Amino acid sequence: MQQQDSMVIALSKGRILDDTLPLLAQAGIEPQDDIRKSRKLIFDTNRPEVRLVVLRATDVPTYVSYGVADLGVSGKDVLLENAAENLCEPLDLEIAKCRLMTAGIKGHVPPRRRRRVATKFVNVARQYYAANGVQADLIKLYGGMELAPLMGLAEEIVDIVDTGNTLKANGLEARELIADISSRLIANQAAMKMKYRILAPVIEGLEQAVVARRRQETAT
Repeated sequence: MQQQDSMVIALSKGRILDDTLPLLAQAGIEPQDDIRKSRKLIFDTNRPEVRLVVLRATDVPTYVSYGVADLGVSGKDVLLENAAENLCEPLDLEIAKCRLMTAGIKGHVPPRRRRRVATKFVNVARQYYAANGVQADLIKLYGGMELAPLMGLAEEIVDIVDTGNTLKANGLEARELIADISSRLIANQAAMKMKYRILAPVIEGLEQAVVARRRQETAT
């Protein structure tokens, strides 16, 4: 666990990072270096008690769970797939929104009771199909999910869907919604108790930034 008068916030690389930085800025936290251009992984900020670390999205919950980082920003898909202990989700940041869905070749009806499913979300998929009475033979892939049905590797996939354009371009269609996804502010449970005095203002500042962003989007 970090010192009682300081905090570390773990940020996810990529699209989530791009959407998180403006919220942090509105909450009064800005890195001293340009995170997008720097090769550094640890960043001091304009607030001496706050440091930022930039990680692969799948690693953020682990750093927070072990107390190496006090707060973190993680996609709900990562949290669903990689259950970690000692975490809480004090805030939905309402960024990087998408859907976790099943998908397959357009017009093809998948086998009702048993089917081959390709996905990187094997834990989520296992729970989903079991709850729906389908025996799923899960095939773990790390990318290019759309290729699996086209090449006969799987009858269905479970993947993140944003616009759906990639599915359409490959002759696939989205089917069942498993979960609506957005990025969440997560916190180490012990840190929330031991460092509440310094964490609470940051959480409140981010919540105000989320509300302001929502109002702006509604107005436009």
